[in-house]
Amino acid sequence: HYIGELGAEVEVVRNDAVSADDALAMGAEGIVLSPGPCDPDRAGICLELIEKAKGSLPILGVCLGHQCIGQVFGGQVVLAPKPMHGKISEITHTGTGVLAGIPSPFKATRYHSLTIERETLPDCLETTATSDDGVIQGLAHKELPIHGVQFHPESIASEHGHRLIQNFLDIARNKPSGKEAA
Repeated sequence: HYIGELGAEVEVVRNDAVSADDALAMGAEGIVLSPGPCDPDRAGICLELIEKAKGSLPILGVCLGHQCIGQVFGGQVVLAPKPMHGKISEITHTGTGVLAGIPSPFKATRYHSLTIERETLPDCLETTATSDDGVIQGLAHKELPIHGVQFHPESIASEHGHRLIQNFLDIARNKPSGKEAA
């Protein structure tokens, strides 16, 4: 609900209720792929939607959405070293893209058992955030406005969630949001 609080119009669509083409036909300025259960292969239209939207719309993936981004571009989603459900971790980051203007480190809440395996991250994606236990917590495409965060910026215990979402809205509206917009 942060997106609406920040003044953007929001339309929520279940990933199993429409086709990727129908979702794209809605005319959004950007796509947020939200958290959810399971893994990218069972995330409804998410993988196909990223494939079809990647050259034309900004995308933010959160948790499962982040994992979907990693998988679409060639990363492998694997079991995390340790399940992290409702756990707060210290996140260090690059200060770019959706993380622009956010102090490093900051605290964020994690709810995940899966992660993108660092060794399989393709050259087109860069790690933008890492947790204190070394797990990838953020990524960005090097050329496209596509960003992912493994942690949950919308959690009450996560710091700077509104800023992260505002940064994405600025990217979607093609406005600079800090040191680097995308």
